[in-house]
Amino acid sequence: MARISGVNLPPKKRIEIALTYVYGIGNSSSKKILQELKIDLDKKAEELNNDEIRLIQDAISAKYKVEGDAKKIQMMAIKRLKDINSWRGSRHKKNLPVRGQTTRVNSRTVRGNTRKTVGSGRKAAPGPK
Repeated sequence: MARISGVNLPPKKRIEIALTYVYGIGNSSSKKILQELKIDLDKKAEELNNDEIRLIQDAISAKYKVEGDAKKIQMMAIKRLKDINSWRGSRHKKNLPVRGQTTRVNSRTVRGNTRKTVGSGRKAAPGPK
């Protein structure tokens, strides 16, 4: 099983897709890395030998911030927005949508207002006794 940057890559997937399981590596980054190293994009992750895994690991650690480093950078950016009391920072503090989405009727999951459906909403009128 290939392990890159502390992440076990899924063995049955193509290496191009499997690399995207590493936080901070997307489709375009994955293709770029594999093309630079001249590794076939259609090769499965389980078919990689130890030399190829080591080459991929070295290329990622040299050029990209992944996993913990990338998450730390993102957390620091959000913390900065909160500290300067920007609009986006205040939305992050309140756990509301940050990018301008309306919250009047939608965004129930973000606001924590999930409703459970119970019947049709109205009770039937009591019948005669």
